[in-house]
Amino acid sequence: MSDALRPMARPRLYEQVIDRLRQYVAEQRLGAGDKLPAERDLAQQPGVSRTSVKQAIDVLQVQGLVEARHGGGTYLVGDTLDAEPVEQLVERRQRLPDVLDAREAAETKLAELAAQRRTKADLDAISAALDHMREEIAAGSPGVEGDRRFHAAVTAAARSHILAEFMNSIAERITESRTESLRQPGRPSRSLTQHVAIFDAISLGDGRRAATAMRRHLRTVAKVRLLSWNPDDENPDDAGDEGDGAAGGEGGSGGDARE
Repeated sequence: MSDALRPMARPRLYEQVIDRLRQYVAEQRLGAGDKLPAERDLAQQPGVSRTSVKQAIDVLQVQGLVEARHGGGTYLVGDTLDAEPVEQLVERRQRLPDVLDAREAAETKLAELAAQRRTKADLDAISAALDHMREEIAAGSPGVEGDRRFHAAVTAAARSHILAEFMNSIAERITESRTESLRQPGRPSRSLTQHVAIFDAISLGDGRRAATAMRRHLRTVAKVRLLSWNPDDENPDDAGDEGDGAAGGEGGSGGDARE
């Protein structure tokens, strides 16, 4: 059967809730730091349930658009709720584990080689990347560019053309994993601390220690909310739960993936 004639997928109920929340934020002109309505209030809208509201908040948290405080409500992180389409989120969730495996395999060896082959110029470049990331974080940014510079400088210091070519071939996917990791609460400062540990080991010429520090770092990078989110975890009986205003916390679900 032609794709054009296949039945259209029915939007998940929580996707409809996300659309309603986006419209609400725009109409009310809410911005960063503003509080969204309580879950129980959102669930009183026609066709909405507490379960679908929780799932919608989970998706928005996964994308770093809202912050749910246990017992304290849900707050906007930015000025909009321009969420990524759920299907794109699902696709990234499917490929992310392979990317993380590849990064650990390649970058652990790169760190070891960097410790053995680095020059003063290499150390200066790595140090400059750390300074850049430190400045980004101090300015309220997640430090994406500084992170990119750091890993690129370590790769250059390793002087392995084949590994460098491999890293370049998956650069787009690495960017996805980097962005996903650095939007986890508290992650930028933790990543910076781990970068410093990697740099110290490379500076000392200790390949084994550098590899261990890089592996530890990349396993932290792998701890993201996206991988614990189940896009199909929707109760089929959810529609019969419309307008449930039962007591419950205002904060969204979805555990913090911080270590």
